[in-house]
Amino acid sequence: MNLFDSHCHLTAEAFDDERPAVIQRARDAGVTEIVTIASDPKDTESALEIAAGHDGVWCTAGLHPHEADHFGDETVERLRGLADSPEVVAIGEAGLDFHYDNAPRDEQRLCFEAQLHLAAELDLPIVVHSRDADRDTAELISSTDARGVLHCFTAGLELLETGLEAGWMVSFSGIVTFKRFDGAELVRRVPDDRLLIETDSPYLAPVPHRGRRNEPAFLIATCEAVAAMRGQSPEAVAELTRRNAYSFYGLERDAR
Repeated sequence: MNLFDSHCHLTAEAFDDERPAVIQRARDAGVTEIVTIASDPKDTESALEIAAGHDGVWCTAGLHPHEADHFGDETVERLRGLADSPEVVAIGEAGLDFHYDNAPRDEQRLCFEAQLHLAAELDLPIVVHSRDADRDTAELISSTDARGVLHCFTAGLELLETGLEAGWMVSFSGIVTFKRFDGAELVRRVPDDRLLIETDSPYLAPVPHRGRRNEPAFLIATCEAVAAMRGQSPEAVAELTRRNAYSFYGLERDAR
């Protein structure tokens, strides 16, 4: 099987000592493509360097809701400039996080709205983080022309339906392997052509790797869990999610 990790964080300090080895282990495990997600402009620059140095790796340019209190007009201009690089395939990670509230909610909304506008302007997809903010996220999705993905989806039916009605993708992480995960019905509701899978590494290591630092090589566990919930083979889920990731990110199959 060839797998596409549609969302991870290769710039994380947890990978500093062995980043090339992490990418090689992913290759050895059949993870042939990776998009590394940025959390702020400086992180975007680091992600660009990684993507430029490895075939089959791309990146995003964005500002995470945890960093929204650093948002301003200059941030948008800097992200616009960074997004001009060919390695950048999406805006984000953007969105709302009302669980941790690391930034004021009004600033999170402004930051999210600005990145939705930027994504639409540049005709790039947007990668969206939403935690304990279903209603606000749904309202903003309904008001934009941007196309996007609800990443690491653990929200409720209302947000899922809003995203699907808007033509968005939905991505599932290693959380689907956890004993406490109760969203199998929502996993089944996502049409084949809207489904993505991800590791969100170095976070959220799937079973049987719980308690370890996550990495793209572990994506197969998520693929197998999603396949079991949907009554499909792991091979079928690997192929359709890889195809969807290429389409969503505007890539040519087997490029780079």
